[in-house]
Amino acid sequence: MKLFRHLLKGVSLTSALFVFQACYGVPEPPLMNEYGETPMSFSLRSRRDGAPLEGIQIYARATGSGYERYQSVGITDPNGTCRVSLPYNRNMEGPFLQFVDPSGRYVAKDTTLADLRDRLVEIKMDELPQ
Repeated sequence: MKLFRHLLKGVSLTSALFVFQACYGVPEPPLMNEYGETPMSFSLRSRRDGAPLEGIQIYARATGSGYERYQSVGITDPNGTCRVSLPYNRNMEGPFLQFVDPSGRYVAKDTTLADLRDRLVEIKMDELPQ
């Protein structure tokens, strides 16, 4: 009789866990790291030919997180990529991002990201007419 009870408890617990996972899914990893920042990666490319853009400045502003004004958070490498960490706060607006070419060959781009998962975000920039 005791063996039957233990077996029934095990089956009940397993089925409860299965129902919980079926309803809520597998938990997503946290958006922020141990420093309270959200890591993000960007790849900047030319819209015309897809060439990587080196030296593009990335600025960020996130109201409610300490970044009240635009601050430089990174610059792209020779592959056109940059990894930045932005402060994260559930109640913040943004983050608002600017991508600026110091040489002036490309049109500056403004954007905000609603999805803050850590993944490579590809940004295409237009050339200014010569």
